[in-house]
Amino acid sequence: PVPKKGEYHVNSSDLAKLLHDAIGLDKTVSAATDRDEAENDGVKPKNAANYEIFKKSLESAPLANIRDLLDFESDRESISIDEVEPAAEIMKRFCTGAMSLGALSREAHETLAIAVNRVGGKSNSGEGGEDTVRIKDLSDVDEKGRSPTYPHLAGLKNGDSANSYIHQVASGRFGVTPEFLTTAKQLEIKMAQGAKPGEGGQLPGPKVSDYIATLRASKPGVTLISPPPHHDIYSIEDLAQLIHDLHAINESAGVSVKLVSSIGIGT
Repeated sequence: PVPKKGEYHVNSSDLAKLLHDAIGLDKTVSAATDRDEAENDGVKPKNAANYEIFKKSLESAPLANIRDLLDFESDRESISIDEVEPAAEIMKRFCTGAMSLGALSREAHETLAIAVNRVGGKSNSGEGGEDTVRIKDLSDVDEKGRSPTYPHLAGLKNGDSANSYIHQVASGRFGVTPEFLTTAKQLEIKMAQGAKPGEGGQLPGPKVSDYIATLRASKPGVTLISPPPHHDIYSIEDLAQLIHDLHAINESAGVSVKLVSSIGIGT
């Protein structure tokens, strides 16, 4: 939807509401309201008509991205569906953004990891570490989809895993413990901030709860900032040493390096 005042934003609360309606999500239902008494935890049936409204809203929106100026025009015949990769193989290349526990709520961070693990993709811990309880797959889920391990979540299944596939190591080393390093399938070295200019990696004091402070070996209420990029990597040799050290503590994990792609991002 185009706002009556101000400029158009591709991601907006109105557009998110349309998608929520399409998948049956009611954000007014939570553990604090009547979720436990509601049928199917308050999740409504998926609605194809609502999805069509969501789709039409995107199609009629103002031009905002390069892809909005492009369309498919081909003289080739469509290939057989048998020649297309199975969905399960395609999903292996799906990754979440690196959003730390603290920047996101515990509920959102764990839900993202569980969801992406279910579809075979790769969730990214971000630079805040993870609770050791997330290392083990769930085995205590009851018939209502509840687990004593994650009492704040619903819709769980035995076998679910909240352990992120990618564990990030940033210059602040927040949450970087032996358990965090050895339980990753991929370790990502964060050389610079990739999403916003300036320092980045900042967690304001009011968001540093007892739980977050425990995970980050800090104190509640203290603002946490990862030092600027290259704080501990001054040369290619320093980077090579860190890659070597990460391989040494987790021989089976791949090691990747997160760089930036634009001037002014990750200063």
